[in-house]
Amino acid sequence: MIEEIPAALDGERLDRAVALIAGISRSAATQVLAREGVSVDGVRVTVGTRRLRVGERVAIDVDVLPRSEPPAPDTSVEFDLVFADDSLIVVDKPAGLVVHPAPGSPEGTLVNGLLSRYPELVEVHGDTLRPGIVHRLDAGSSGLLVVARTTEAADSLGAQFRDHSAGRTYRAVVWGHPSAAQALIDAPIGADPGDPLRRAVTSPGKSARTRYEVLARYVEPDLAELRCTLETGRTHQIRVHLAAVGHPLVGDQIYGPGRPLLGLARPFLHAVELSLRHPATGERVTWTSALAPDLVAFREGLTPLDVTP
Repeated sequence: MIEEIPAALDGERLDRAVALIAGISRSAATQVLAREGVSVDGVRVTVGTRRLRVGERVAIDVDVLPRSEPPAPDTSVEFDLVFADDSLIVVDKPAGLVVHPAPGSPEGTLVNGLLSRYPELVEVHGDTLRPGIVHRLDAGSSGLLVVARTTEAADSLGAQFRDHSAGRTYRAVVWGHPSAAQALIDAPIGADPGDPLRRAVTSPGKSARTRYEVLARYVEPDLAELRCTLETGRTHQIRVHLAAVGHPLVGDQIYGPGRPLLGLARPFLHAVELSLRHPATGERVTWTSALAPDLVAFREGLTPLDVTP
């Protein structure tokens, strides 16, 4: 994994930055450095006290990262199964469910639930904590997510998400009325210079493209319902892009701070369609998901804009 150092980490110690980037403890970061698993701008560094500068690129060898025991199966984790065969699993993730174990969410994740139904996932090549996971949804988002059931499927699906041939469509409700009925937001996304745990539109970031189409407009308050299609897959991409153009998601307390939640307990964002090439057959397949019940209830309470002259 490679990260470019943002302004917020200028002057930070290398061991602390490695811990933040890799999501590991400081002591584990020290071990990774000692094993020559870290380089800065292509040069191996083993001293954790080395201070970083804005724009430097820190590369961490994932093979050197400490390996944890696989997550434990958990039959209490609830999610809807949309499709499953020998190659892949498609689930409808409920809002609030974290996809895989991470600092702050060590258990009770979708991966724990998947392992209770499909224990063979633990043998899928990849990250021990994320067996079969080839893409993610934010914890607060709901909708479709595909999981690889074999190493071969993981390789195929991972390649499709990297080359952006996998199609992902979302439904969102945002603040305000976009001036254009449809548009492309083409703006790079990287670490927020003021908060390394957030993302932002920033020139040192990675290319990111989000298309949206206005499906409906509402009044009191002025809101709009959008269909969003990802052409890239950056962390928090839709949330960051829509906030950047002045239309943050309703319910998004991170990228739309200071706005009322209007009764929503999470951002109005649902993955309604997933399209990809089946790793075994090569056939293009598509799955759809109905809007989550809490989002349906919220939308039913809105007043459509009267467009009659």
